[in-house]
Amino acid sequence: MFENLSEKLEKSFKILKGQGKITEINVAETLKEVRKALIDADVSYAIAKEFCDKVKQKALGKNVLTAIEPGQLMIKIVNDELKELMGSEVQEVNIKGSPAVVLIAGLQGSGKTTFSAKFANYLKTKKGKKVLLVAADVYRPAAINQLQVLGEQIGVSVYTEEIKDPVQIAKNAVRDAKDKGVNVVIVDTAGRLAIDEQMMNEISSIKKTINPQETLFVVDSMTGQDAVNTAKAFNDRLNFDGVVLTKLDGDTRGGAALTIRHVVNKPIKFVGIGEKMEALDVFHPDRMASRILGMGDIVSLVEKAQEQYDEKEARRLTKKLKTNEFNFNDFLSQIHQIKKMGNIKDLMGMIPGVGKMMKDIDVSDDAFKGIEAIIGSMTPFERENPSRIDGSRRKRIALGSGTSIEEVNRLLKQFEQTRKMMKQVGGGNKMNALKNIRGI
Repeated sequence: MFENLSEKLEKSFKILKGQGKITEINVAETLKEVRKALIDADVSYAIAKEFCDKVKQKALGKNVLTAIEPGQLMIKIVNDELKELMGSEVQEVNIKGSPAVVLIAGLQGSGKTTFSAKFANYLKTKKGKKVLLVAADVYRPAAINQLQVLGEQIGVSVYTEEIKDPVQIAKNAVRDAKDKGVNVVIVDTAGRLAIDEQMMNEISSIKKTINPQETLFVVDSMTGQDAVNTAKAFNDRLNFDGVVLTKLDGDTRGGAALTIRHVVNKPIKFVGIGEKMEALDVFHPDRMASRILGMGDIVSLVEKAQEQYDEKEARRLTKKLKTNEFNFNDFLSQIHQIKKMGNIKDLMGMIPGVGKMMKDIDVSDDAFKGIEAIIGSMTPFERENPSRIDGSRRKRIALGSGTSIEEVNRLLKQFEQTRKMMKQVGGGNKMNALKNIRGI
């Protein structure tokens, strides 16, 4: 995400490289490029100009320390202003109530139903809440079925009715949730246009009837400035509490993420970063600013690692590593844990400096498929005893996995190198190594 913007901002800061001090001239040259970068990222001219004016005011008002290069100071100022533009601090979602009711609104195709399921999964797995999903989209064909499939996938109940009145459905669902001791009710509504008066009246009626603790507006970030304009139109009518940006992983520009909060004066609360049910992140303005400026997001990476970190499993692996018993079953388990953390390329982009290196490299989520196929073609004996895999076994494994003997040999070599590396780390697993990044 934000690849184009990050690259152009980096080029703009190079103007100050080698400069002994900040001057009005080199600041003006740098900010001219920054403004261009923001406009290219689908930020409106007015907001881009206002942003650069603030940066200029702060840059020229700074007493530059001899230990700080002008370029570094400019990056610091831009970083602070980006955080401010996107909301400064994390805004928690309000889930207080008996039950707490969350109303989901947005355009058709913005990803409301998928977000509703992701949000339910987030509340269930990370907050320990009992959640009820409500299928109140009675217009889109298969919308109810889609929510039911997703609900079954994450183990969350879905409330449905045969009637075609979404206001009554939402009202009945909240009453049902109270009877069943549900903590949070998530009402998924139909997509609608701000210019469709009848549909806007309908969602206003739903909100008035169920009186939600939280109303979230879901918007496709890839629609850029249109997303910002749509959010303003919906907010004028609904006065929602927060914004959810979906498909952020597919947006290389980032204009919506940068400016939507500034326009509607409502916080971005969540961002969708993939298709998996776990691919939902709380929005952190400071971390996003760091990623935009190519400084990575090591804190989020560590948090993702810790979510998958199993202390009991780590102790078991530590013992196996010390006795040189780490095998392909353990290796496969580690791969599965890493995959649960999210999109591989996105994870690598959280490491400072790596995002830039990975810009033109395609890292698919299927990157581990070949490895998993090879391990899957091994017998239980071979998985537990990698050193016993001789030439004839390698040939059979290659044939069974649809790969070549060279690929099998390469994996065996990589496995041995990984085993040695993990032992050197201190007998911990990869998750433990990532956990220790906090000390860097």
